[in-house]
Amino acid sequence: MPHARQTRLARVPASTVQSFGQTFGQNFGQTFGKLALALTLGLGLAGCGGMPTNPSLYSTKQPVVERTNMTFDVNTTPGGLPVSEQQRLNGWFETLDLRYGDRIAIDNPGQNPAVTNAVRDLAARYGLMIADTAPITPGMLEPGNARVVITRSTASVPGCPDWSARSDMNYGNGLSPGYGCAVNSNLAAMVADPQDLLEGKKGSGETVISTSSKAISTYRDMDPTGKAGLKDAGTAAAGGGN
Repeated sequence: MPHARQTRLARVPASTVQSFGQTFGQNFGQTFGKLALALTLGLGLAGCGGMPTNPSLYSTKQPVVERTNMTFDVNTTPGGLPVSEQQRLNGWFETLDLRYGDRIAIDNPGQNPAVTNAVRDLAARYGLMIADTAPITPGMLEPGNARVVITRSTASVPGCPDWSARSDMNYGNGLSPGYGCAVNSNLAAMVADPQDLLEGKKGSGETVISTSSKAISTYRDMDPTGKAGLKDAGTAAAGGGN
């Protein structure tokens, strides 16, 4: 005959259940309190992390000028540059859109003045002059060749726009990270010669005031139109009759 089994649930004393409940409640309360404190501190620090840190009155976003050297080697003769080489060089100038602010130099190992004069005449068509010295460029020149170097400068303001400060709090009374981006970026975009941002133009000794006053001086020194008197129109021009 099969044996019958009887299953009985074990009874846990009430004191054990009460002790477990108290322990769980205490642990849960402590853990939840720590999590809440950590979350509060994290949010607070996150809000302070985006505050401005520049306490001065100067912008950290300044224009940066970069220079690029472009080279073109030409074949030379004792008489200067052949017509074919002049056409090649002029085509290169047109391709690069040679403009104000570019600097042209010649690396002429033979020191042939006819070569320099030929390049100078081509550059004069674009309103540019030849620099006294040529920058150092990579690569060796073949015998009988000269190298024309164009140096072009560009200006930009790296890191603009800058919206890294996301907090309204400003305990250090600092400037916004994007302070100066608009003015300096516009200046870098509008300046005709970016090199002027580094050293400026050398004056010719004539001030702007003396130049602008030439027209005023000419007007003051000119004789009045009525100095010679009125012209006699004559009786015929009077017209009419008795």
